[in-house]
Amino acid sequence: MGNINKSYIEDYIRMLVKEDEHLTDIREYGEKNNVPIIHPEVKQLLKVLVQIKKPKAILEVGTAIGYSAMVMAGVMPEGGKIITIERNQEMIDQAKSNIERKGFSDMIEIREGEAEEILAEFDEEIDMVFLDGAKGRYQDFLEYILRNLKPEGIIVADNVLFKGMIASDDLVVRRKKTIVKRMRSYLEHISEDERFETSIIPIGDGVAISYNRR
Repeated sequence: MGNINKSYIEDYIRMLVKEDEHLTDIREYGEKNNVPIIHPEVKQLLKVLVQIKKPKAILEVGTAIGYSAMVMAGVMPEGGKIITIERNQEMIDQAKSNIERKGFSDMIEIREGEAEEILAEFDEEIDMVFLDGAKGRYQDFLEYILRNLKPEGIIVADNVLFKGMIASDDLVVRRKKTIVKRMRSYLEHISEDERFETSIIPIGDGVAISYNRR
């Protein structure tokens, strides 16, 4: 449970979300082994956004075992490409295996290393970004991303309410104070920056969708 909605609301929404049968084993592995994969309702939101936007190029920060990248790749237009960044070698190895096994190798490219270092050198145009990496670094990534995000592109950031801690000091765990402070800063920035139109949605662990108004 994401701790930002009533459990019965989450349960009802998840009951309505259709299973991606070709990815069931990946989802089940992630859930059983505490691998951070997207919540079912966030998965469904991503699928809808990709089908509305019809992006030719998606940048993802935070590959994990490749689940969210494959969810998006499954509904992208023909010829679409996803570049996904991951630093954890164990996750990279599993993601590569999963992506190849599921037939997405031609669509998904994993770039290995620290996200900020890769983004600093990144020079490819993108239509959509999915931020699902280090929660305290989203704002650090933003200006790099904007250099490459096309006008009318969108940024989708996951886990932005962080178990409700972002919205209430009463919920903040001491060891998470820095992450909470940085995530609040990110949300305030993208909500106030005139380059964006942003909506923060309380599903999963919180999702922020920012539209590049340029």
